[in-house]
Amino acid sequence: MKKQFLVILFLCVSIFTNAQNTMIIDTIFANNHKNVALFFPQPIRQGITGSENFVFTYNREKEQYFGLLQAAPGKESNLLTITSDGRAYAYILKYADQLPKLNYFIPEGKSIGNEKLEFKTKKITKEAIDSYKNRTTYFERFSSYLLKTKFESIATKRKIGMRLQLQKVVYQANEVYLVIEIKNKSGIDFEIDYLNIYRTNGNSKRKASFQKLQQEVIYKYKMPHAIKNRERRRFVYVLPKMVLGTNEKLLLELQELKGGRKVILKTKN
Repeated sequence: MKKQFLVILFLCVSIFTNAQNTMIIDTIFANNHKNVALFFPQPIRQGITGSENFVFTYNREKEQYFGLLQAAPGKESNLLTITSDGRAYAYILKYADQLPKLNYFIPEGKSIGNEKLEFKTKKITKEAIDSYKNRTTYFERFSSYLLKTKFESIATKRKIGMRLQLQKVVYQANEVYLVIEIKNKSGIDFEIDYLNIYRTNGNSKRKASFQKLQQEVIYKYKMPHAIKNRERRRFVYVLPKMVLGTNEKLLLELQELKGGRKVILKTKN
């Protein structure tokens, strides 16, 4: 049975690869002073460019049908986009001062195929979720231990009377633990809307070369809903294990609920 499954898997991969090799991939032109809009038949689930001088932005929190493409001068690259129904779309990307089109409405017929082994991916995801649930007690105990260990400071950001500090990054088993502290000296209570964790690549000042990917948080220990004035709170975020690349950094983004205050902390690799 196992051998039959491997043969079927090999045939699926071969068919998908051959289809890619025989299909003509269209070219999309972009530059750094205009947005090129790509409209897909289904909401975008993932979009990846092959080079940092091309940036494809889309709503990662709420799936939408369109994304925006920008580019800096450089060598040609490619874009791979996967929509919510599993369809994959591929394009060659080139920089051009003069753009032939600003809007691309992409039909389903332009799809290069569908994701393979989707059933297996869902099964693994469910197993991972079940595994996290079973380990909640361990996450709680280890997080409690980290909050009792010696104080450290990896990176700190102060803004408008608020201080956001990353104190520890600890790898344990298949997870990474972030010990975080928020201190409020602003004179006004700070209600937390969200504290998101991102992996970033490139220079945020150069929009066309900057990429930001939100990281999944699988457990929060003693995460506060609000920080009162003159109060400091320490807590722990647990994430799936990750290793930053050479040019990647960790970014923490703290947003106030029903207010405009935001604190962004960037760390070195």
